[in-house]
Amino acid sequence: MWIAPLRGKYLVWAITACCCQGFLLLGYDQGVMSGIIGANNQFGTDFGNPDPTTQGTIVAIYDIGCAVGSLITFFWGESIGRKRMIMAGAATMLVGTAILTSSTTLAQLYVGRIVTGIGNGFNSSSIPVYQSETCGGMIRGTLVCLNSTVTIIGLVIAYWLDYGMSFVSGPAQWRLPIGFQAFFALCLFLQVLVLPDSPRWCMAHGRAEEGVQILAQLEDCDSVDDPIVVEKRKEIEVSLAQESAGGPFQYRELLQGGPLGNFRRICLCIGINVMQQFTGSNMINYLAPVVYQNTMGLSRNLSLILGGFTSVTYMIASFIPLWTVDRFGRRVLLMTSATGLSICFIIASILLSIGTKGAAYGATAMVFIFQIFLGIGYLPIPWLYPAEITTTRIRARGSAISSFFNWMCVFAVVEMTPPAIANISWRVFIIFAIFNALWVPLVYIFFPETKGLELEDVDHIFEKGGITGGVWSSPGGRTVERKRIARDVEDMQENEKGAVEVRVDSTGKGDQ
Repeated sequence: MWIAPLRGKYLVWAITACCCQGFLLLGYDQGVMSGIIGANNQFGTDFGNPDPTTQGTIVAIYDIGCAVGSLITFFWGESIGRKRMIMAGAATMLVGTAILTSSTTLAQLYVGRIVTGIGNGFNSSSIPVYQSETCGGMIRGTLVCLNSTVTIIGLVIAYWLDYGMSFVSGPAQWRLPIGFQAFFALCLFLQVLVLPDSPRWCMAHGRAEEGVQILAQLEDCDSVDDPIVVEKRKEIEVSLAQESAGGPFQYRELLQGGPLGNFRRICLCIGINVMQQFTGSNMINYLAPVVYQNTMGLSRNLSLILGGFTSVTYMIASFIPLWTVDRFGRRVLLMTSATGLSICFIIASILLSIGTKGAAYGATAMVFIFQIFLGIGYLPIPWLYPAEITTTRIRARGSAISSFFNWMCVFAVVEMTPPAIANISWRVFIIFAIFNALWVPLVYIFFPETKGLELEDVDHIFEKGGITGGVWSSPGGRTVERKRIARDVEDMQENEKGAVEVRVDSTGKGDQ
């Protein structure tokens, strides 16, 4: 049951606000531990002054939970639906927050982090799909990028609340910041409760009339017979018919090649999320104060302040894609972002190798510039791209499996960062500089442009074939033009018309 008195752009913005709430919660959860661990504070006292390896585990075990939640979504998310998966995610995070806030042992802390992570895995797998399936192709990039911007707002809130509470004595110093995420989770649950599910999901699961009614509300049409709604419905139905020609879904379809290219789509979903994590982004976002304190020799208080301002810089930069992602496209932003990230880490490594205080401050500036380049491309697009590049039939599973790999890579990076910093210090930056340099040619060769395409158009994106799916030979990586699905609808209508004429002629009435 759902209540949706809003219509048109107001309903789209209400859905966007809900999706943003989910990503605000995601960002807050990512940042909340950074200002709590790694210090001689109340948290350290309450949990036996954990060493760097234990600190890494406390932060990273959350990502295992996220990966588990993504796997659950992979197997059951399509049958449950986008809306109910988000509701389940919010409810699970409420339970996890209660466990975390009341923790008295490391074991309980680990359990709370895992449970909270499972809920976030539900959300991170389902929200981009829900957002993408309820908005038009010309604004889809902007709206999903807005979700990512709000993620960084959550990160900023977490950093500064941690810093403010660092001056408070007693368990509230860490229990309040951890417990505050329950507010965001409750807001998310209440918001999604009154919103409709994805019209594409409804139409793919035997609820066509409900799906068409939602389409009419999204298009601000008074009737389901409005030409705009009829055209949209026909495009979705044709797309679904093409995708389901082989019968009920089977998991081996994810390995399918040919013009549909499901395996290529899944590889791109996974690849862009692996690339995001091996930019070194979460080395900074999860552990910025630790990085500042241990690689650059800055004081704990200054490291906390710089960590907060780093997140503010990241937040400001995250607004840039709102104006650029649907103007310049996904590929340009990804390649620009990776180039800038690599240069920042190279310069920071050179400065830190000098070993002076002034050079350390210069390296700190490079981290700030790093956040700007990260916000331009590799922050938003890995959340947007998997939901765009997949077909309706595999979209939920593609988003879920990409989310799974994302969180597993986050786990690997965050788990290894504290010990790596302790052992090789600033040389960690060199590793990520090399990775970022590699992402530029990979994007140029293999990743097609999806700017402005309707989701049904994307079904045809690999029809050119070849090793790169036509990306290498297509100007700007654009392998399909807008409204490609409209031609399929016209062809189908012509075929139906021809079939009717043949039947009429066969009855002898065609000469009358």
